[in-house]
Amino acid sequence: MAKLHYIDLFAGCGGLSLGFYQAGLAGVFAIEKDRMAFETLKTNLIDKVDHFDWPTWLPIKEHDIHAVIEEHEKELKSLHGKIDIIGGGPPCQGFSFAGRRQENDVRNRLVDSYLKFVELVRPRAIFLENVRGFTVGFENGDGRGEPKSDYVEKRLGQLNYNTSSMLVNFSDFGIPQKRTRFVLAGFLDMDSKDFFKLLYNKRAEFIKRKGIKDINTTWDAISDLESNRLKLGAGSFEYGAYSRPKSPYQKLMRIGSSSAYPDSHRFARHGDRVVRNFKYILNHSDKNKAVSMQIRNALGLKKRSIAPLAPFMSCPTLTTLPDDYIHYSEPRILTVREYARIQSFPDWFEFRGKYTTGGKRRRLEVPRYSQVGNAIPPLFMEQAGKIMRAMLS
Repeated sequence: MAKLHYIDLFAGCGGLSLGFYQAGLAGVFAIEKDRMAFETLKTNLIDKVDHFDWPTWLPIKEHDIHAVIEEHEKELKSLHGKIDIIGGGPPCQGFSFAGRRQENDVRNRLVDSYLKFVELVRPRAIFLENVRGFTVGFENGDGRGEPKSDYVEKRLGQLNYNTSSMLVNFSDFGIPQKRTRFVLAGFLDMDSKDFFKLLYNKRAEFIKRKGIKDINTTWDAISDLESNRLKLGAGSFEYGAYSRPKSPYQKLMRIGSSSAYPDSHRFARHGDRVVRNFKYILNHSDKNKAVSMQIRNALGLKKRSIAPLAPFMSCPTLTTLPDDYIHYSEPRILTVREYARIQSFPDWFEFRGKYTTGGKRRRLEVPRYSQVGNAIPPLFMEQAGKIMRAMLS
């Protein structure tokens, strides 16, 4: 089967590209604005596995999609007939119910950049992913306006793409996380509904071939990463080592990793009071649910969105804020590697940049926790990539 070529837009740290790589697709290039996120993608999918056939006219570095469109329109048009798929998820913070959900958020306009890129390159197929809020219009004087999802499908229809979309819960596809996202597939010369039919008809076969359970829990994902603390070097942070794998999912995630110390498995330095509060929450709060107002008041907590995880259930949707969840058996937040496991990044995939950031820097930087929290699970994208590959071939 001939390899199909794709471009990854708003690539982040490379969740979509990693999935497409594992599905046997060939990367051409990826567009990502943040330096730290792009460094993660480059480390793993350019330096390690040489996955992209990067064009000479585009430097191998972080890029703003507006600048690429403005400066390289001729080169993008020259790709007509050479690109099979454009994939990506325009930044979703302005649409998300987990955020402030502001219609005038400048990041919402990046959807038009995605559409312009598609118009210039004219791939045979497109893949787009976003949050559930993408399907709900913003409030206006007459009620709710047009959902952005409807706007996108209308515009793609004007470009002669046949599109289908639905809300997909990734936990149905072997991901140990209840993460529901808007997924859109579009094709120039075939029925897009076949994509979702095949995706669901083939999922049991895919999961069986991977050797994992149909439904995977937080314990399945990270129980081999529970505290086995040691200090590596002179730094004051403690890191974790592996214990033996305890689930088929862990065995899958550890394929290709030869180190005794998982990448980015650094424990947060919690003060004594935080540890006491976390212990109280683990003993008195319902698992996988936000801490009650009664417990928040008793502990003097201002943060509302904090929940202790349940070991034998799928994890709730991970966010970019690491202090939203408490480990199911230890009074601490999750590590970046535990985040990555729950998002289905294999252990050989290494993360670069700061671990986290705060304040106004949150709008300007994409550190490791944010890279993972923003990503689409690569195990799902491998399944989606195989379906697209079969359809287009």
